[in-house]
Amino acid sequence: MLERIGDARVVLIGEASHGTSEFYVARERITRALIEQKGFSFVSAEADWPDASRIDHYVRHAEHPPAQWTAFARFPTWMWRNQETLDFVEWLRARNAELDFDDRVAFHGLDLYSLYSSINEVLSYLDQVDPETAAVARQRYQCLAPYRHEPVEYARAALSPHFRDCEQDVLRMLSELYERRAKLRSKDGNRFFDALQNARLVANAEEYYRTMLFGTHSGWNLRDTHMFETLETLLEYYGENSRGVVWAHNSHIGNSDATDMSRRGEFNIGQLCREEYGSKMYSIGFGTNTGTVAAADDWGDPVDIKQVRPSLKDSYEYLCHNSGVPRFTLPLRGGDPALVELLEKPRLERAIGVIYRPETERQSHYFGASLPHQFDEYIWFDTSQAVTPLGSQPTEGVPDTYPFGL
Repeated sequence: MLERIGDARVVLIGEASHGTSEFYVARERITRALIEQKGFSFVSAEADWPDASRIDHYVRHAEHPPAQWTAFARFPTWMWRNQETLDFVEWLRARNAELDFDDRVAFHGLDLYSLYSSINEVLSYLDQVDPETAAVARQRYQCLAPYRHEPVEYARAALSPHFRDCEQDVLRMLSELYERRAKLRSKDGNRFFDALQNARLVANAEEYYRTMLFGTHSGWNLRDTHMFETLETLLEYYGENSRGVVWAHNSHIGNSDATDMSRRGEFNIGQLCREEYGSKMYSIGFGTNTGTVAAADDWGDPVDIKQVRPSLKDSYEYLCHNSGVPRFTLPLRGGDPALVELLEKPRLERAIGVIYRPETERQSHYFGASLPHQFDEYIWFDTSQAVTPLGSQPTEGVPDTYPFGL
């Protein structure tokens, strides 16, 4: 697989659910090889920037104080707060300990749900390095204060004809940071970069929540555009020779042009990377037939270990199951031409997110796709098991820098 990846600058590694152990473990094994054998610079995950910064602080042994909260403690906690991710985090910390700081591999978040955590991070940083700008920031962000505990209320308020949005306030704050970047960056470039990315996130998240209830595809596209722009920002920040790994769901890293998403006017980070990097990107998807998965019944519900139903007959998963091979990798870019041609005909494909509704599986979890045009490689586990979730309470007997708790 490393030979097939070649000199790709970006490798996107997916998952067919947010709660399957085999997907996480295989993704981490590939990532370790990319770091050790191909010199990749950072891992970027479908995770909130401030929580991932908590992990980054830990794996890179950063000197500045870490964020003062438990990382990944909000729904869906098991998505990253699981034993599989922790094993990789501990491995990366141990490996980085032997390197100079500038050579240590980083861990970052790509997502934009952390509106208020990011505001708090900007304010905390500015309070320490530039109290004058911190006062300006509090004034700019005050517009969002009434929606602090439930950002969706901001979306509902946007439906009113008398609504005053906060767009200009958050954009002006981002401009304030840019105007002071020379001064702030000279004090601590890494911390300023973190604060600037949080301010960018606030601006994009404000637009995301403001438009999320208008019933169009714009919310999905805004989110994946933010993830792509964050990836580009990271590649620029780490230099022209940097290389990055992306961890996200199949629905984000596969080429959306090869799926039903394109008919709905949706695109994703996989399509944007393909357009920008061409052969210098490589995408890897995953699939399974049966087993268990960690998922919830509905948004905000507790995690449950659910049984995964056997795949539908018109699906790629059904074809893979009928191969009789329990585990395999399937090269699709440069693979066997006859096999790739046979697989090009669109079929159903299953996607399980943080919610799994087996009683409406066809409607809730299947979509049309052409696998060879969606991924460069596909990895199959006929039977799979749920991830092992970790509790969200502080863990005793570990130092304060422990990534998942104070």
